[in-house]
Amino acid sequence: MNTEYLESFVKVVEYKSIAEAARRLNMTPGAVAARVRTLEEELACALIQRSGQTVKPTEAGLRVYDRAKVLIQNARDLQAVASTGTLAGEFKVGVFPSALTTHLPVVLEGFCSAHAELSLYIAYGVSAELCRKVHEGQLDIAIVIEPPFAINKTCGWLTLQEEPLIVIAPPDYAGRDAHDLLLNEPFIRYDRAAHSGKLVDRYLKDNHIVPNQRIEIDSLLTIVSLVERGVGVSLVPDSFSIWYHKAGIVKIPLPQRTPIRRIGMIWDKQGPRIALAQALVEHARLVFS
Repeated sequence: MNTEYLESFVKVVEYKSIAEAARRLNMTPGAVAARVRTLEEELACALIQRSGQTVKPTEAGLRVYDRAKVLIQNARDLQAVASTGTLAGEFKVGVFPSALTTHLPVVLEGFCSAHAELSLYIAYGVSAELCRKVHEGQLDIAIVIEPPFAINKTCGWLTLQEEPLIVIAPPDYAGRDAHDLLLNEPFIRYDRAAHSGKLVDRYLKDNHIVPNQRIEIDSLLTIVSLVERGVGVSLVPDSFSIWYHKAGIVKIPLPQRTPIRRIGMIWDKQGPRIALAQALVEHARLVFS
């Protein structure tokens, strides 16, 4: 049985959409659908069913889903063992999108040099989903925004950074009051459905600020890019992800105490690659201390 076909099926179940699974796999929806159909023919049963705009697994699909994930990971581990000569298998690291080009390269730079034989698999997604995957053993470790729920007891946690909220604006607005900018300039809002966006919304409501909203989006890097181009101002966590944009924006502190966004690492304390996870945690602790 082709594990790539199994992976397509797993992605369809995870994202409840053939189109989204295709996007994640860099394939066409037709190709993903064809792979799932081939699996259904091999197993002689339906694996998915459509329900409105979403796709759901059938009862048989649910039974296959968990075993499929195990088979996919076992195949990856075999490939890693064959190519590296070590018995550790593939080390699976998760990262939230804004950290893909910032936190992740900084953390991996020295770690990869010290573990030259290591085979890594990098997955990205929203932090809550990455935390779930670490808890379920699908990932060994992940760089995430601290979730609003309690970390499972089987997982470890290390805070790397604490990020208060700040106003970011084009350089011409330097010297302006933060609340004045939020009230009077076009506002680019962090999506209220995201954890970071909820922190922003809380500050605005606590200080009775109703901004002149122009755009709402769940992407810190896109928000920064829009501010650089003069589209508006924004209220965002003072993140490591925007330290590289000092020439194109000004950061203006808020006059009131702000909610804090915490960036950290969560890892599986009972996983087969716990030694590697702990080594990466200690390396990250030194990098961000």
